[in-house]
Amino acid sequence: MKTALTIAGSDSSGGAGIQADLKTFLANGVYGMSAITALTAQNTCGVRSVMNSSPKFLSEQLDAIFEDIFPDAVKIGMVSSAALIEVIAEKLKIYGAKNVVVDPVMVATSGAKLIDEDAVKTLKEKLFPLAKIITPNLPELEKISAGKISSPHEMELAAQKIFGEYGCTVLAKGGHGFNNANDYLFDGAGHWFYGRRVDTQNTHGTGCTLSSAVAANLAKGYDLKNSVGRAKNYLTGALSTVLNLGKGSGPLDHGFNLRGSDFND
Repeated sequence: MKTALTIAGSDSSGGAGIQADLKTFLANGVYGMSAITALTAQNTCGVRSVMNSSPKFLSEQLDAIFEDIFPDAVKIGMVSSAALIEVIAEKLKIYGAKNVVVDPVMVATSGAKLIDEDAVKTLKEKLFPLAKIITPNLPELEKISAGKISSPHEMELAAQKIFGEYGCTVLAKGGHGFNNANDYLFDGAGHWFYGRRVDTQNTHGTGCTLSSAVAANLAKGYDLKNSVGRAKNYLTGALSTVLNLGKGSGPLDHGFNLRGSDFND
């Protein structure tokens, strides 16, 4: 069995962060592991509190994983401080991590800010060059590229700019804006993935889920285009069942493709 590691924050409501990542890994057929960057007190209505891991403890988590069960892919999500980002970058280089997927989480679905301002610079300079692919949504794409995006062409230009500056493939996600969930992949050549927007308010953890599904498929040996295409199909399925839990932006149905087994039969 192939393996994948998520380095991200914990979501106490189970819809995003490492909980969403581990569910996604399982649903996509890989063994999941986690290194926790932060504990959050949150639910479908918002983030109440965040408590970061210490750099030393994060470092020990990563050593424990890489020295025992080496991951075939690594997904990096919420990392709110520059010190933690530097630890991650150091360990990725020491262990020669492969298939690194960076989801540059900056703001939660509820609107809560999830990264320090000085950490954004460190994220770009330290982690982006180590990534096989990064997966920003439109607000994140605007912040990283330092420009307003209001059209598909501007999405293309922003992704190309980031690729030129940091050398990593960019999957610019369109679900927040104007183009009906169409995503643009740039790896030196451009490719559009056309998606169907699912009519639901239950979108908590969509970014975590997509990036983890990409990582899972890279771990299984699919190339970037196939990994992204398979991940988008999985995300659409997880959205389409309309799980409808909670009083706010509810979680996805990560196990929609796993049901049907009754162990008492």
